[in-house]
Amino acid sequence: MDRKKALLLGDYSYPEFHPLQGVDEEISHILQDWMTVQCSENRKMLLKENLASFDLCISYCDSRKEVLSPQQTAGLLSYVSGGGGLLVLHNGITLQGRYEIAQLMGARFLRHPAAAPLSFKVTEPDHPIMEGIEPFEIQEEPYRFDFDPFTEKTLLMEYEYEGQWWPAAWSLSYGLGRVVYLMPGHNQPSFQHEGYRKLLLQAAKWAGRFPG
Repeated sequence: MDRKKALLLGDYSYPEFHPLQGVDEEISHILQDWMTVQCSENRKMLLKENLASFDLCISYCDSRKEVLSPQQTAGLLSYVSGGGGLLVLHNGITLQGRYEIAQLMGARFLRHPAAAPLSFKVTEPDHPIMEGIEPFEIQEEPYRFDFDPFTEKTLLMEYEYEGQWWPAAWSLSYGLGRVVYLMPGHNQPSFQHEGYRKLLLQAAKWAGRFPG
């Protein structure tokens, strides 16, 4: 089987809240049997010519103040619409600064209450990403979202906070490509949770159209 390649984009130098250090090791280990993971904080990797060699792009970006350039925006949109896979983890949704990217991801991040033990349940058990995924509990930031009304998405999981259930994961098609958002991922311990590791792997394989 040919080794596939994933680009993991985050922040090493000046993260606001979620450094890529440590998380990069966990994600690389989770995906090691399926793909080689290249880690970078350089947003220029989103240019069309730089994304072309990757089977999957993973966003763990952590800078709401940094807005992608028109060229970077066009590169990511072209990559996904042409058949590329995009996996957005937790704070990775902060690439939402341009409306086109928020629409690509299906939602904007709004805010979150303080981190707490959250219970997660499956809402779409027949989706390939959710195969064999059981309900789990994990210490996480309960993110709130504003959903794009024009993007058809499949809600995969919800989390419970103060007696109410909220969206926690979804998938969508964009042109010929696939996009997945997973809310968990606040820090390195999140990526050490066995239930979440399995979910992340299956989301990566689905978004990147990996066989099996």
